[in-house]
Amino acid sequence: MKISTSYTWLLAVGVAAGLAGCNSAMQAYKKGVHYYDAGEYNLALTQFEKANKGDLDPKRVNYYLGESYRLSNRFAESAPFYQKAIDAGTIEPDVRFHYAYALKAQGRYPEALQQLQQYVDGKPSGKIFADKARREIETLKAIDIIASKKTPYEIKNMGGLNTAGAEFSPMARNGELIFTASRKDQIYKNNGQPMLGLYKIKLGQNPDETGNNAQVFSNTVFQSDVNEGTPTFSKDGKVMVFARGNNGKKKGGLDVDLFVSRQDANGAWGAPIRLPISDSTAWDGSPAFSADGRTLYFASNRAGGAGGIDIYRTNIDASGRFSRPVNMGRDINTPGDEMFPYVASDGKLYFASDGHPGLGKLDIFVATRSQGVIRVENLGQPINSPADDFGLMFFDDGQGYFASNRTGGKGDDDIYFINDTSVQEDSTTIAKNTPPAGAPKIVHYFLAGTVSAKEEAPVLLDSVRVRIFDESTGEAIAEGTTGKPGTFGKYPLQEGKDYSILAERRGYLAKREPFTMQGRRIPEIFLKKAETDTTFTVDLLLDRLELNKTFVLDNIYYDLNKYNIRPDAAIELDKLVTIMKDNPTLKIELGSHTDVRSSDAYNMKLSENRAKSAVDYIVSKGVEAERITAKGYGETELIVKNAKTEEEHQRNRRTEFKILEY
Repeated sequence: MKISTSYTWLLAVGVAAGLAGCNSAMQAYKKGVHYYDAGEYNLALTQFEKANKGDLDPKRVNYYLGESYRLSNRFAESAPFYQKAIDAGTIEPDVRFHYAYALKAQGRYPEALQQLQQYVDGKPSGKIFADKARREIETLKAIDIIASKKTPYEIKNMGGLNTAGAEFSPMARNGELIFTASRKDQIYKNNGQPMLGLYKIKLGQNPDETGNNAQVFSNTVFQSDVNEGTPTFSKDGKVMVFARGNNGKKKGGLDVDLFVSRQDANGAWGAPIRLPISDSTAWDGSPAFSADGRTLYFASNRAGGAGGIDIYRTNIDASGRFSRPVNMGRDINTPGDEMFPYVASDGKLYFASDGHPGLGKLDIFVATRSQGVIRVENLGQPINSPADDFGLMFFDDGQGYFASNRTGGKGDDDIYFINDTSVQEDSTTIAKNTPPAGAPKIVHYFLAGTVSAKEEAPVLLDSVRVRIFDESTGEAIAEGTTGKPGTFGKYPLQEGKDYSILAERRGYLAKREPFTMQGRRIPEIFLKKAETDTTFTVDLLLDRLELNKTFVLDNIYYDLNKYNIRPDAAIELDKLVTIMKDNPTLKIELGSHTDVRSSDAYNMKLSENRAKSAVDYIVSKGVEAERITAKGYGETELIVKNAKTEEEHQRNRRTEFKILEY
C-alpha cells in the first residue's frame, strides 16, 4: 500500500528537528496512515491514538484521528480531534467544515455556526462543500425555530431488540419485523463492528420487543463476508430488494449495489441477483418500493447528482424490468446527503437528509407535491434530534418505526417505536402525518441580472435584448432590454421550473445561460411574513465578435491515440451547438490539437480525425455542415511545451473554435 506524502513530510520534519525516542510513535503513525489509505478506519484509529501519545506533529495526527472517526460515521467523536488540529495550526482546507458538523451532532449549534462562517469566509474552492456550508449557516441561524417544532408522536426505544451494535432500517411484513443489524461473525474494518445482515422477529403488541429470538431472515440471502441491509418488499411481499457490498476490499464503500431476491411458492427466498440499475463505480443503497410496487426509490452517490448522496427513482414494467434511474431533482436532493426513502400508503415520501434544515446530522423529512410544487417539511421533535435519525416506516394507523443513534440508546443505531397520539381510535382515516399547519406562507420569486462585455475589466452593456425561456415548453416567458447600467429584470419565476436566459447584442456572440428553480425554494421555516419577495441575480458576460478570434472549449479531451467523442466531451460540444444555433450567421473553424507522444505525421492525422469527429457530432445535432470547418493542428501549437504529467498532456489534447465569418 502506498504511504501518503504526509508521512514522508512528517518523517522529514522529525529527522530535521532531531527528535529522539519517537520511533514507536512514528511506526504507529505509519501503520495508521496505511490503514487509513485502505479505508480501515477503526484499525487506523488504534494506531493514531498510539502516535498521539508521542511527540509527533499534533496537526497531522489529530486531523487523521478526526477524519477516521468521521469516515466511520462517528461524527460526534471526531469533534475534539478537529479542535486540537485547528488549535495546532492545521491548514487542511475542509477541517472547519467537518468540525462544524461534528459540533452540530453534539448539539453545539452556536459553535458550529462560528466554524462554518469562518469556513465560508475563507472562500473555499470546493463548490459542493461551499454550497452546503452556506445552506447550513442559514439553518443554524434558525435552529431555535426548527427546535421549537413539536409533533404528536410518542417514541420508545425497543430495548429488548437493540444491542450495543447497530440495528436500523426496520420493515414490517406479514407479522414480522425485518431489520438490519451488525451481528455477523466477521468484523467490518471500517468501523470495527460486526458486518451487517438481515434479521427478523415476530411482532407482538409490546413495542419493547425481545431480541433474543431474532433469526437470520434467509440463509439463502445471508452472506457472511459482506454487509447486507435496508430491505424493501413489493406490494405482494414476494419480491425483496436490498443492498449488499462493503466487503472491505474497496475503499469508500463504492462496491455497494442493489440486489433482488424472489420468494417461491414454498416461501423460500431465491439467490440474490444484482440489479442492472446499480452503478459499479458508486454506492447504491436504501431501496424502497412505492405503495403500488411500480416504482423503486433508492439512494446513490453516482455521478451527475446534486452532490453527496441523492435519491433516485426507477419505474418497473409488467415484466419486472427496471427503467433508467432518474434523479428526484433539487427540491428533494441537496449538496448534502439524502437517503433512506420510504413511500407511505398516502403517497408521501419520507427520507433522511443532512442538507435540508434540520437539528442533527441526518433528520427525517416528508415531501409532498401539490400542483407541481414539492414541499419538504422537517418532522420535528421528538423524532428528530442532534444525532442521526433515519429509516422511518409506518405499518399501521399512526404507528411505525425508525432508527437513531441519539444519546440514551443501547449502543450504536437503535430502532424506536413510533405512536401518533393524534390518531383517534374511532377515526376512519389515517392521520399518521404531522398535524395540519396554519396557512402556508407565500414566496414570490423573481429573476434579474446584468450583462457585461468580457474585456480586461468587464464593462456593463446597455441595449442588450434579454429573453427568458421556459425549458419545458421552449417558449419565451419574458423579454426586455438592458438600460444604461446594463441591468435587466425583474421577471417572475415559478418553483421547480428550468429556464434559460438568452442575451443578444449586435457585435457580440449571443449568450445562453441555464437557470433552474429546482432546489431554490426557501424553506417555510425561514419565512417570517405571510408573503415574501425574493430576487435571484445572474451576471452574463458577452464575447465581442472578432474575425479569427479563438475560444478554447473546456473539457473537450480525448483518450490517448483515440478520436471518439467521450461523454464528458459531448456535454461541452452541446454548448457549442447552442452557440451555433443562437448565432445563426456564425461560421467557425473547429481545430483539434494533440500532445507530442507520437510522430508529427501520426499526430497530424489523429488531430484531423478528432476535429472531423467533433464536427460530425455538431452537425448531427442540427447545425448546417457548411457553417463549420474541421482542421487538425497536430502538435504544432502546444499549450504546455514540455509536458510531463498526464494532466499536462491532456491540456495539449484540446479542441478550439475560431470565428471565420459572421
